[in-house]
Amino acid sequence: MHLKKIVAILLDHFPNCSSPRKKIVSGFGVGFVSFFIFLFILFSNSSFKNLDSDKLFIQGFNVSNNNTSCTTSSTTYNSSSKSAAVLLDNSTQLEQNTKVLLNESRDAFHESNGSNLDIKLRLFGTHGKGLSSDVKNGSFDEISAKVIDFKDTHMIDLKNETFSVIIMNPKGEGANGQEIGNGSLISDGLDQGHGEMSQNLSSSFEECDIFDGRWVKDDTKPYYPAGSCPFVDKDVNCHLNRRPDDEFVKWRWQPFGCEIPSMNATDFLERLRGKRMVFVGDSLNRNMWESLVCVLRHSLKNKKSVYEISGRGDFKKRGIYAFRFEDYNCTVDFVSSPFLVRESSFKGENSSFETLRLDLMDRTTSMYQDADILIFNTGHWWTHEKTSRGENYYQEGNRVYPRLKALDAYTRALSTWAKWVDKNIDNQKTQVIFRGYSLTHFRGGQWNSGGQCHTETEPIFNTSQLTNYPSKMRAFDNVLRVIKTPVIFLNISRLTDYRKDGHPSIYRTKYKSLLLKQQTSAEHAQDCSHWCLPGVPDTWNELLYASLLKVGRGSWKR
Repeated sequence: MHLKKIVAILLDHFPNCSSPRKKIVSGFGVGFVSFFIFLFILFSNSSFKNLDSDKLFIQGFNVSNNNTSCTTSSTTYNSSSKSAAVLLDNSTQLEQNTKVLLNESRDAFHESNGSNLDIKLRLFGTHGKGLSSDVKNGSFDEISAKVIDFKDTHMIDLKNETFSVIIMNPKGEGANGQEIGNGSLISDGLDQGHGEMSQNLSSSFEECDIFDGRWVKDDTKPYYPAGSCPFVDKDVNCHLNRRPDDEFVKWRWQPFGCEIPSMNATDFLERLRGKRMVFVGDSLNRNMWESLVCVLRHSLKNKKSVYEISGRGDFKKRGIYAFRFEDYNCTVDFVSSPFLVRESSFKGENSSFETLRLDLMDRTTSMYQDADILIFNTGHWWTHEKTSRGENYYQEGNRVYPRLKALDAYTRALSTWAKWVDKNIDNQKTQVIFRGYSLTHFRGGQWNSGGQCHTETEPIFNTSQLTNYPSKMRAFDNVLRVIKTPVIFLNISRLTDYRKDGHPSIYRTKYKSLLLKQQTSAEHAQDCSHWCLPGVPDTWNELLYASLLKVGRGSWKR
Protein backbone atom coordinates (compact mmCIF):
# COMPACT_ATOMS: atom_id res chain seq x y z
CA MET A 1 0.00 0.00 0.00
CA HIS A 2 1.45 3.37 -1.04
CA LEU A 3 2.08 6.04 1.53
CA LYS A 4 -0.18 8.61 -0.26
CA LYS A 5 -3.15 6.24 -0.10
CA ILE A 6 -2.55 5.67 3.61
CA VAL A 7 -2.44 9.43 4.22
CA ALA A 8 -5.67 9.92 2.21
CA ILE A 9 -7.46 7.32 4.29
CA LEU A 10 -6.26 8.95 7.48
CA LEU A 11 -7.49 12.36 6.31
CA ASP A 12 -10.94 10.87 5.56
CA HIS A 13 -11.13 9.50 9.10
CA PHE A 14 -9.62 12.59 10.73
CA PRO A 15 -10.93 15.60 8.73
CA ASN A 16 -9.81 18.11 11.39
CA CYS A 17 -6.26 17.43 10.41
CA SER A 18 -6.87 19.28 7.07
CA SER A 19 -8.76 22.35 8.37
CA PRO A 20 -7.18 25.72 7.61
CA ARG A 21 -7.18 26.66 11.31
CA LYS A 22 -4.81 23.75 12.06
CA LYS A 23 -2.74 23.84 8.92
CA ILE A 24 0.57 23.86 10.76
CA VAL A 25 -0.51 21.17 13.21
CA SER A 26 -2.03 18.98 10.49
CA GLY A 27 1.18 19.01 8.47
CA PHE A 28 3.18 17.99 11.48
CA GLY A 29 0.58 15.34 12.43
CA VAL A 30 0.58 13.76 8.96
CA GLY A 31 4.35 13.61 8.97
CA PHE A 32 4.43 12.13 12.45
CA VAL A 33 1.83 9.47 11.66
CA SER A 34 3.47 8.68 8.32
CA PHE A 35 6.82 8.16 10.01
CA PHE A 36 5.41 5.60 12.46
CA ILE A 37 3.47 3.83 9.70
CA PHE A 38 6.71 3.55 7.76
CA LEU A 39 8.47 2.04 10.79
CA PHE A 40 5.58 -0.37 11.37
CA ILE A 41 5.72 -1.64 7.76
CA LEU A 42 9.50 -1.94 7.90
CA PHE A 43 9.62 -4.01 11.09
CA SER A 44 6.56 -6.12 10.31
CA ASN A 45 8.38 -7.48 7.26
CA SER A 46 11.56 -8.27 9.19
CA SER A 47 12.29 -11.53 10.95
CA PHE A 48 14.58 -12.16 13.88
CA LYS A 49 17.38 -13.34 11.67
CA ASN A 50 17.42 -9.98 9.88
CA LEU A 51 17.12 -7.92 13.00
CA ASP A 52 19.82 -5.28 13.24
CA SER A 53 19.67 -5.06 16.98
CA ASP A 54 22.65 -6.62 18.71
CA LYS A 55 20.79 -7.63 21.85
CA LEU A 56 18.27 -10.23 22.85
CA PHE A 57 16.42 -9.58 26.09
CA ILE A 58 15.00 -12.54 27.99
CA GLN A 59 12.81 -11.43 30.88
CA GLY A 60 12.22 -14.48 33.00
CA PHE A 61 10.41 -16.74 30.55
CA ASN A 62 8.67 -13.96 28.59
CA VAL A 63 9.91 -14.88 25.11
CA SER A 64 7.78 -15.30 22.00
CA ASN A 65 8.23 -15.94 18.29
CA ASN A 66 6.54 -16.94 15.07
CA ASN A 67 6.96 -20.26 13.32
CA THR A 68 10.30 -19.43 11.77
CA SER A 69 12.14 -17.08 14.06
CA CYS A 70 12.41 -15.81 17.61
CA THR A 71 11.58 -12.27 18.68
CA THR A 72 11.62 -10.72 22.10
CA SER A 73 8.62 -9.50 23.98
CA SER A 74 8.61 -6.09 25.58
CA THR A 75 8.25 -6.51 29.32
CA THR A 76 9.45 -4.70 32.39
CA TYR A 77 11.68 -6.39 34.93
CA ASN A 78 10.01 -6.79 38.29
CA SER A 79 12.54 -6.80 41.11
CA SER A 80 10.26 -8.99 43.20
CA SER A 81 10.13 -11.66 40.52
CA LYS A 82 11.83 -14.93 41.35
CA SER A 83 13.06 -15.26 37.79
CA ALA A 84 16.25 -13.64 36.60
CA ALA A 85 16.58 -11.19 33.75
CA VAL A 86 19.26 -12.10 31.23
CA LEU A 87 20.75 -9.70 28.70
CA LEU A 88 22.66 -11.40 25.92
CA ASP A 89 24.95 -9.25 23.79
CA ASN A 90 25.68 -9.87 20.11
CA SER A 91 22.78 -12.28 19.79
CA THR A 92 22.07 -14.07 16.56
CA GLN A 93 19.66 -16.60 15.14
CA LEU A 94 19.77 -19.90 17.02
CA GLU A 95 20.18 -22.90 14.77
CA GLN A 96 18.75 -26.34 15.47
CA ASN A 97 20.89 -28.43 17.86
CA THR A 98 22.74 -25.35 19.02
CA LYS A 99 23.22 -25.17 22.76
CA VAL A 100 23.77 -22.04 24.81
CA LEU A 101 25.42 -22.67 28.15
CA LEU A 102 25.75 -20.08 30.90
CA ASN A 103 28.63 -20.90 33.22
CA GLU A 104 29.19 -18.97 36.41
CA SER A 105 32.62 -17.83 37.49
CA ARG A 106 33.16 -19.55 40.81
CA ASP A 107 35.39 -16.81 42.25
CA ALA A 108 33.17 -13.98 41.08
CA PHE A 109 30.16 -15.85 42.39
CA HIS A 110 31.45 -15.95 45.93
CA GLU A 111 32.60 -12.35 45.79
CA SER A 112 29.21 -11.15 44.63
CA ASN A 113 27.03 -13.70 46.44
CA GLY A 114 25.37 -14.28 43.10
CA SER A 115 24.10 -10.74 42.61
CA ASN A 116 24.73 -8.77 39.41
CA LEU A 117 27.21 -11.39 38.31
CA ASP A 118 29.10 -11.11 35.04
CA ILE A 119 29.12 -14.51 33.42
CA LYS A 120 30.35 -16.08 30.20
CA LEU A 121 28.17 -17.47 27.48
CA ARG A 122 29.16 -20.02 24.87
CA LEU A 123 27.25 -21.26 21.85
CA PHE A 124 28.10 -24.79 20.83
CA GLY A 125 27.12 -26.10 17.43
CA THR A 126 28.06 -26.25 13.80
CA HIS A 127 28.48 -23.38 11.39
CA GLY A 128 25.18 -22.36 9.88
CA LYS A 129 23.24 -19.56 8.30
CA GLY A 130 22.79 -16.48 10.39
CA LEU A 131 25.49 -17.46 12.88
CA SER A 132 27.91 -14.89 14.17
CA SER A 133 31.15 -14.26 12.32
CA ASP A 134 32.96 -14.96 15.58
CA VAL A 135 32.42 -18.71 15.19
CA LYS A 136 35.68 -20.62 15.47
CA ASN A 137 36.22 -24.37 15.39
CA GLY A 138 32.53 -25.07 15.49
CA SER A 139 31.75 -22.91 18.50
CA PHE A 140 31.26 -19.25 19.24
CA ASP A 141 33.78 -17.17 21.07
CA GLU A 142 32.79 -16.20 24.58
CA ILE A 143 30.05 -13.58 24.56
CA SER A 144 29.52 -11.36 27.55
CA ALA A 145 26.24 -11.65 29.37
CA LYS A 146 24.69 -10.03 32.39
CA VAL A 147 22.39 -11.65 34.89
CA ILE A 148 20.36 -9.39 37.14
CA ASP A 149 19.54 -10.86 40.55
CA PHE A 150 21.46 -13.97 39.51
CA LYS A 151 20.05 -17.10 41.11
CA ASP A 152 21.78 -19.99 39.37
CA THR A 153 20.73 -19.25 35.80
CA HIS A 154 22.58 -21.86 33.86
CA MET A 155 21.30 -23.07 30.56
CA ILE A 156 19.57 -22.13 27.37
CA ASP A 157 19.12 -25.07 25.05
CA LEU A 158 17.76 -25.38 21.53
CA LYS A 159 17.37 -28.93 20.34
CA ASN A 160 14.89 -30.37 17.91
CA GLU A 161 13.17 -27.00 17.67
CA THR A 162 12.79 -26.77 21.42
CA PHE A 163 14.11 -23.63 23.06
CA SER A 164 14.78 -24.20 26.76
CA VAL A 165 15.63 -21.67 29.43
CA ILE A 166 16.48 -22.69 32.96
CA ILE A 167 16.13 -19.91 35.50
CA MET A 168 16.01 -21.00 39.11
CA ASN A 169 16.08 -19.42 42.50
CA PRO A 170 18.07 -20.98 45.36
CA LYS A 171 15.26 -23.28 46.43
CA GLY A 172 15.02 -24.79 42.98
CA GLU A 173 11.80 -23.05 42.00
CA GLY A 174 11.27 -22.33 38.31
CA ALA A 175 8.72 -20.69 36.08
CA ASN A 176 6.48 -22.51 33.66
CA GLY A 177 7.23 -22.75 29.93
CA GLN A 178 5.49 -20.90 27.13
CA GLU A 179 4.90 -21.96 23.56
CA ILE A 180 7.38 -20.81 20.93
CA GLY A 181 6.22 -21.59 17.39
CA ASN A 182 6.70 -25.26 16.62
CA GLY A 183 8.66 -25.79 19.82
CA SER A 184 8.13 -24.70 23.38
CA LEU A 185 9.90 -22.74 26.07
CA ILE A 186 10.84 -25.18 28.78
CA SER A 187 11.53 -24.32 32.38
CA ASP A 188 13.89 -26.38 34.51
CA GLY A 189 10.94 -28.46 35.66
CA LEU A 190 11.55 -27.77 39.34
CA ASP A 191 8.51 -26.72 41.28
CA GLN A 192 8.26 -25.63 44.88
CA GLY A 193 8.28 -29.26 45.90
CA HIS A 194 11.66 -29.74 44.24
CA GLY A 195 10.28 -31.96 41.49
CA GLU A 196 11.96 -33.77 38.63
CA MET A 197 14.20 -31.96 36.20
CA SER A 198 12.84 -31.54 32.69
CA GLN A 199 13.84 -34.25 30.27
CA ASN A 200 14.40 -31.61 27.57
CA LEU A 201 18.03 -31.14 28.60
CA SER A 202 20.79 -32.05 26.19
CA SER A 203 21.00 -35.84 25.96
CA SER A 204 24.77 -35.77 25.46
CA PHE A 205 27.07 -35.24 28.40
CA GLU A 206 30.36 -35.43 26.47
CA GLU A 207 30.85 -31.65 26.36
CA CYS A 208 29.02 -30.98 29.63
CA ASP A 209 30.54 -30.27 33.05
CA ILE A 210 28.74 -33.00 34.95
CA PHE A 211 29.99 -31.63 38.29
CA ASP A 212 28.24 -28.29 37.82
CA GLY A 213 24.65 -28.74 38.87
CA ARG A 214 22.25 -29.03 41.80
CA TRP A 215 20.49 -31.65 43.87
CA VAL A 216 16.90 -32.50 42.95
CA LYS A 217 14.43 -34.69 44.78
CA ASP A 218 14.20 -38.25 43.46
CA ASP A 219 12.04 -40.81 45.20
CA THR A 220 13.57 -43.63 43.14
CA LYS A 221 16.78 -43.35 45.16
CA PRO A 222 18.74 -44.93 46.75
CA TYR A 223 20.34 -47.59 44.52
CA TYR A 224 20.09 -50.15 47.31
CA PRO A 225 17.71 -50.25 50.28
CA ALA A 226 19.01 -48.86 53.56
CA GLY A 227 20.25 -51.67 55.78
CA SER A 228 20.46 -54.20 52.93
CA CYS A 229 24.24 -54.20 52.43
CA PRO A 230 26.29 -56.11 55.02
CA PHE A 231 29.53 -54.45 53.94
CA VAL A 232 28.68 -50.94 55.13
CA ASP A 233 30.87 -49.86 58.01
CA LYS A 234 28.77 -49.59 61.17
CA ASP A 235 29.95 -46.01 61.75
CA VAL A 236 28.22 -44.84 58.55
CA ASN A 237 25.27 -47.23 58.65
CA CYS A 238 22.84 -44.52 59.75
CA HIS A 239 19.80 -46.72 59.17
CA LEU A 240 21.15 -49.41 61.49
CA ASN A 241 22.00 -46.72 64.02
CA ARG A 242 18.37 -45.51 64.00
CA ARG A 243 18.67 -42.17 62.30
CA PRO A 244 15.00 -41.12 62.39
CA ASP A 245 14.79 -39.38 58.98
CA ASP A 246 15.47 -40.92 55.57
CA GLU A 247 14.85 -38.04 53.15
CA PHE A 248 18.58 -37.48 52.82
CA VAL A 249 18.86 -40.55 50.55
CA LYS A 250 16.20 -39.30 48.11
CA TRP A 251 18.24 -36.77 46.19
CA ARG A 252 19.79 -36.97 42.74
CA TRP A 253 22.59 -34.87 41.27
CA GLN A 254 21.41 -33.02 38.16
CA PRO A 255 24.02 -31.25 35.99
CA PHE A 256 22.78 -27.96 34.58
CA GLY A 257 23.71 -28.63 30.98
CA CYS A 258 22.88 -32.29 30.37
CA GLU A 259 21.51 -35.55 31.65
CA ILE A 260 23.89 -38.15 33.08
CA PRO A 261 23.09 -41.85 32.91
CA SER A 262 21.85 -43.52 36.04
CA MET A 263 24.19 -46.11 37.40
CA ASN A 264 23.62 -49.36 35.51
CA ALA A 265 25.28 -51.83 37.87
CA THR A 266 25.00 -54.76 35.46
CA ASP A 267 26.63 -52.74 32.69
CA PHE A 268 29.31 -51.52 35.11
CA LEU A 269 30.19 -55.09 36.08
CA GLU A 270 30.20 -56.23 32.47
CA ARG A 271 32.68 -53.51 31.55
CA LEU A 272 34.73 -54.47 34.60
CA ARG A 273 34.77 -58.16 33.66
CA GLY A 274 38.20 -59.69 34.17
CA LYS A 275 39.61 -56.43 35.52
CA ARG A 276 40.71 -54.88 38.78
CA MET A 277 39.57 -51.55 40.20
CA VAL A 278 41.38 -50.13 43.22
CA PHE A 279 40.49 -47.21 45.51
CA VAL A 280 43.60 -45.71 47.12
CA GLY A 281 43.42 -43.09 49.84
CA ASP A 282 41.83 -42.21 53.15
CA SER A 283 38.60 -43.19 54.91
CA LEU A 284 36.53 -41.03 52.54
CA ASN A 285 37.72 -43.22 49.68
CA ARG A 286 36.80 -46.23 51.80
CA ASN A 287 33.35 -44.60 52.12
CA MET A 288 33.13 -44.48 48.30
CA TRP A 289 34.51 -48.01 47.91
CA GLU A 290 31.91 -49.52 50.26
CA SER A 291 29.20 -47.62 48.38
CA LEU A 292 30.25 -49.03 45.00
CA VAL A 293 30.46 -52.58 46.35
CA CYS A 294 26.92 -52.24 47.72
CA VAL A 295 25.52 -50.74 44.49
CA LEU A 296 27.05 -53.50 42.36
CA ARG A 297 26.13 -56.28 44.78
CA HIS A 298 22.48 -55.22 44.88
CA SER A 299 22.14 -55.87 41.13
CA LEU A 300 23.06 -59.55 41.52
CA LYS A 301 20.65 -62.35 42.24
CA ASN A 302 23.33 -64.45 43.87
CA LYS A 303 24.59 -62.19 46.62
CA LYS A 304 26.93 -64.89 47.90
CA SER A 305 29.03 -64.51 44.74
CA VAL A 306 30.36 -61.26 46.23
CA TYR A 307 32.84 -61.62 49.09
CA GLU A 308 35.94 -60.05 50.59
CA ILE A 309 38.80 -62.35 49.62
CA SER A 310 40.42 -62.48 53.06
CA GLY A 311 37.07 -62.90 54.81
CA ARG A 312 37.48 -59.74 56.88
CA GLY A 313 34.52 -57.56 57.81
CA ASP A 314 36.31 -54.64 59.47
CA PHE A 315 38.00 -52.44 56.88
CA LYS A 316 39.48 -49.75 59.13
CA LYS A 317 42.90 -51.25 59.65
CA ARG A 318 45.78 -50.46 57.32
CA GLY A 319 46.27 -52.79 54.40
CA ILE A 320 44.44 -53.94 51.29
CA TYR A 321 40.88 -55.24 51.04
CA ALA A 322 39.49 -56.87 47.91
CA PHE A 323 35.88 -57.71 47.04
CA ARG A 324 35.59 -60.35 44.38
CA PHE A 325 32.59 -60.54 42.05
CA GLU A 326 32.79 -64.20 41.15
CA ASP A 327 30.42 -64.14 38.18
CA TYR A 328 32.43 -61.40 36.47
CA ASN A 329 35.94 -62.47 37.52
CA CYS A 330 36.72 -58.94 38.75
CA THR A 331 37.67 -57.29 42.02
CA VAL A 332 36.97 -53.91 43.59
CA ASP A 333 39.71 -53.18 46.12
CA PHE A 334 40.64 -50.59 48.73
CA VAL A 335 44.19 -49.72 49.80
CA SER A 336 44.55 -47.51 52.86
CA SER A 337 47.00 -44.70 52.12
CA PRO A 338 45.66 -41.49 53.68
CA PHE A 339 48.51 -39.23 52.50
CA LEU A 340 49.52 -41.15 49.33
CA VAL A 341 53.08 -40.23 50.35
CA ARG A 342 55.09 -42.05 53.01
CA GLU A 343 54.67 -41.79 56.75
CA SER A 344 58.13 -42.15 58.25
CA SER A 345 60.35 -41.24 61.20
CA PHE A 346 63.46 -39.16 61.71
CA LYS A 347 66.22 -39.85 64.20
CA GLY A 348 67.11 -36.64 65.97
CA GLU A 349 69.83 -35.92 68.48
CA ASN A 350 67.83 -37.06 71.47
CA SER A 351 65.07 -39.25 70.03
CA SER A 352 63.16 -40.27 66.93
CA PHE A 353 59.98 -38.56 65.87
CA GLU A 354 57.32 -39.07 63.22
CA THR A 355 57.63 -37.33 59.87
CA LEU A 356 55.86 -37.30 56.53
CA ARG A 357 58.11 -37.83 53.52
CA LEU A 358 56.78 -35.45 50.89
CA ASP A 359 59.25 -36.79 48.31
CA LEU A 360 58.44 -40.51 48.56
CA MET A 361 55.29 -42.46 47.79
CA ASP A 362 53.73 -44.70 50.41
CA ARG A 363 55.04 -48.26 50.55
CA THR A 364 51.65 -49.58 49.42
CA THR A 365 52.24 -48.74 45.72
CA SER A 366 53.12 -52.32 44.86
CA MET A 367 49.61 -53.33 45.94
CA TYR A 368 47.89 -51.39 43.18
CA GLN A 369 50.38 -50.43 40.48
CA ASP A 370 49.05 -53.02 38.00
CA ALA A 371 45.33 -52.22 38.44
CA ASP A 372 43.12 -51.42 35.45
CA ILE A 373 41.37 -48.51 37.13
CA LEU A 374 42.86 -46.48 40.00
CA ILE A 375 40.84 -43.99 42.06
CA PHE A 376 43.06 -41.84 44.28
CA ASN A 377 42.24 -39.30 46.95
CA THR A 378 43.93 -37.50 49.81
CA GLY A 379 42.86 -34.51 51.82
CA HIS A 380 41.27 -35.02 55.22
CA TRP A 381 44.36 -36.14 57.08
CA TRP A 382 46.01 -32.89 56.03
CA THR A 383 43.73 -31.04 58.45
CA HIS A 384 44.81 -33.00 61.52
CA GLU A 385 46.88 -31.32 64.23
CA LYS A 386 50.35 -32.44 63.14
CA THR A 387 49.84 -31.80 59.46
CA SER A 388 48.03 -28.49 59.87
CA ARG A 389 50.58 -27.16 62.37
CA GLY A 390 53.48 -28.32 60.20
CA GLU A 391 56.24 -28.05 62.80
CA ASN A 392 59.14 -30.52 62.52
CA TYR A 393 56.90 -32.91 60.65
CA TYR A 394 57.40 -32.55 56.89
CA GLN A 395 60.53 -34.13 55.45
CA GLU A 396 62.26 -34.15 52.07
CA GLY A 397 65.48 -36.14 51.80
CA ASN A 398 67.41 -35.65 55.02
CA ARG A 399 65.81 -32.30 55.70
CA VAL A 400 62.98 -31.87 58.19
CA TYR A 401 61.32 -28.49 57.85
CA PRO A 402 61.08 -26.61 61.16
CA ARG A 403 57.86 -25.17 59.83
CA LEU A 404 56.01 -25.65 56.54
CA LYS A 405 52.45 -24.66 55.67
CA ALA A 406 50.09 -27.60 55.16
CA LEU A 407 48.99 -26.39 51.72
CA ASP A 408 52.60 -26.12 50.56
CA ALA A 409 53.27 -29.63 51.85
CA TYR A 410 50.09 -30.92 50.22
CA THR A 411 51.17 -29.47 46.86
CA ARG A 412 54.60 -31.10 47.15
CA ALA A 413 53.00 -34.45 47.99
CA LEU A 414 50.72 -34.20 44.95
CA SER A 415 53.73 -33.41 42.76
CA THR A 416 55.43 -36.56 44.08
CA TRP A 417 52.26 -38.54 43.28
CA ALA A 418 52.11 -37.09 39.75
CA LYS A 419 55.76 -37.94 39.05
CA TRP A 420 55.22 -41.47 40.33
CA VAL A 421 52.14 -41.92 38.12
CA ASP A 422 53.99 -40.68 35.04
CA LYS A 423 56.92 -43.01 35.71
CA ASN A 424 55.15 -46.17 36.87
CA ILE A 425 51.66 -46.31 35.37
CA ASP A 426 51.06 -47.72 31.91
CA ASN A 427 48.38 -45.34 30.66
CA GLN A 428 47.57 -47.70 27.79
CA LYS A 429 46.35 -50.22 30.38
CA THR A 430 45.42 -48.20 33.47
CA GLN A 431 42.90 -45.39 33.80
CA VAL A 432 43.93 -42.98 36.58
CA ILE A 433 41.22 -41.09 38.47
CA PHE A 434 41.52 -38.55 41.26
CA ARG A 435 38.52 -37.82 43.46
CA GLY A 436 38.31 -34.29 44.79
CA TYR A 437 38.02 -33.04 48.33
CA SER A 438 34.79 -33.82 50.16
CA LEU A 439 33.50 -30.84 52.17
CA THR A 440 32.68 -31.08 55.88
CA HIS A 441 29.81 -29.40 57.72
CA PHE A 442 30.84 -28.90 61.34
CA ARG A 443 28.92 -26.08 62.99
CA GLY A 444 30.06 -24.50 66.25
CA GLY A 445 33.49 -26.11 66.20
CA GLN A 446 35.56 -28.79 64.51
CA TRP A 447 35.39 -32.57 64.83
CA ASN A 448 37.29 -32.50 68.13
CA SER A 449 35.89 -29.27 69.54
CA GLY A 450 32.12 -29.66 69.63
CA GLY A 451 31.28 -29.27 65.93
CA GLN A 452 27.74 -30.48 65.12
CA CYS A 453 25.50 -31.32 62.18
CA HIS A 454 22.88 -33.64 63.73
CA THR A 455 19.96 -31.24 63.18
CA GLU A 456 20.45 -31.01 59.41
CA THR A 457 17.75 -32.76 57.39
CA GLU A 458 17.96 -31.19 53.92
CA PRO A 459 20.63 -29.85 51.54
CA ILE A 460 21.69 -26.24 51.19
CA PHE A 461 19.52 -24.48 48.59
CA ASN A 462 20.92 -20.96 48.72
CA THR A 463 24.23 -21.01 46.87
CA SER A 464 25.43 -17.95 48.78
CA GLN A 465 25.81 -20.28 51.79
CA LEU A 466 28.34 -22.48 50.00
CA THR A 467 32.04 -22.20 50.81
CA ASN A 468 34.81 -21.20 48.46
CA TYR A 469 36.43 -23.73 46.19
CA PRO A 470 38.91 -25.64 48.42
CA SER A 471 42.50 -24.43 48.25
CA LYS A 472 43.61 -28.06 48.12
CA MET A 473 41.73 -28.49 44.86
CA ARG A 474 43.33 -25.35 43.46
CA ALA A 475 46.66 -26.99 44.22
CA PHE A 476 45.51 -30.15 42.46
CA ASP A 477 44.38 -28.11 39.44
CA ASN A 478 47.96 -26.87 39.10
CA VAL A 479 49.37 -30.39 39.34
CA LEU A 480 46.83 -31.58 36.78
CA ARG A 481 48.27 -29.10 34.28
CA VAL A 482 51.74 -30.65 34.39
CA ILE A 483 51.05 -34.37 34.77
CA LYS A 484 51.53 -36.21 31.48
CA THR A 485 49.28 -39.18 32.23
CA PRO A 486 45.59 -38.68 31.37
CA VAL A 487 43.69 -38.26 34.65
CA ILE A 488 39.93 -38.14 35.23
CA PHE A 489 39.17 -35.57 37.91
CA LEU A 490 36.03 -36.34 39.93
CA ASN A 491 35.48 -32.77 41.09
CA ILE A 492 32.92 -33.50 43.79
CA SER A 493 33.76 -30.63 46.16
CA ARG A 494 30.88 -28.34 45.26
CA LEU A 495 28.23 -31.05 45.11
CA THR A 496 29.22 -32.26 48.58
CA ASP A 497 29.15 -28.70 49.90
CA TYR A 498 25.37 -28.65 49.39
CA ARG A 499 24.83 -31.82 51.44
CA LYS A 500 25.01 -30.75 55.07
CA ASP A 501 22.26 -33.31 55.72
CA GLY A 502 24.17 -36.43 54.64
CA HIS A 503 26.60 -37.04 57.51
CA PRO A 504 26.35 -39.66 60.28
CA SER A 505 26.64 -36.91 62.93
CA ILE A 506 25.57 -38.60 66.18
CA TYR A 507 24.38 -41.74 64.39
CA ARG A 508 27.79 -43.41 64.40
CA THR A 509 26.57 -46.01 66.85
CA LYS A 510 23.35 -47.67 67.86
CA TYR A 511 21.81 -46.11 70.96
CA LYS A 512 19.66 -47.85 73.50
CA SER A 513 17.70 -44.66 74.02
CA LEU A 514 15.88 -42.91 71.19
CA LEU A 515 15.89 -39.56 73.00
CA LEU A 516 17.91 -37.04 71.00
CA LYS A 517 19.12 -35.25 74.13
CA GLN A 518 20.65 -38.44 75.53
CA GLN A 519 22.18 -39.33 72.17
CA THR A 520 23.88 -35.95 71.71
CA SER A 521 25.27 -36.00 75.24
CA ALA A 522 26.60 -39.53 74.71
CA GLU A 523 28.34 -38.64 71.43
CA HIS A 524 31.00 -36.06 72.25
CA ALA A 525 32.51 -35.97 68.73
CA GLN A 526 30.03 -35.90 65.88
CA ASP A 527 30.99 -37.12 62.42
CA CYS A 528 30.26 -34.36 59.93
CA SER A 529 32.89 -35.40 57.39
CA HIS A 530 32.06 -39.00 56.41
CA TRP A 531 28.74 -39.88 54.76
CA CYS A 532 25.84 -42.14 55.62
CA LEU A 533 25.40 -45.17 53.36
CA PRO A 534 23.31 -45.29 51.33
CA GLY A 535 23.89 -41.63 50.63
CA VAL A 536 26.11 -39.07 48.91
CA PRO A 537 28.99 -41.43 47.93
CA ASP A 538 26.49 -43.36 45.77
CA THR A 539 26.35 -40.22 43.62
CA TRP A 540 30.16 -40.11 43.44
CA ASN A 541 30.03 -43.59 41.94
CA GLU A 542 27.27 -42.54 39.57
CA LEU A 543 29.58 -39.75 38.38
CA LEU A 544 32.47 -42.23 38.23
CA TYR A 545 30.36 -44.39 35.90
CA ALA A 546 29.42 -41.38 33.76
CA SER A 547 33.04 -40.17 33.61
CA LEU A 548 34.36 -43.55 32.47
CA LEU A 549 31.70 -43.66 29.75
CA LYS A 550 32.51 -40.07 28.82
CA VAL A 551 36.20 -40.85 28.29
CA GLY A 552 35.29 -44.12 26.58
CA ARG A 553 38.60 -45.97 26.80
CA GLY A 554 38.92 -49.71 26.42
CA SER A 555 35.91 -51.61 27.73
CA TRP A 556 34.21 -48.29 28.48
CA LYS A 557 33.67 -47.42 24.83
CA ARG A 558 30.01 -46.75 24.07
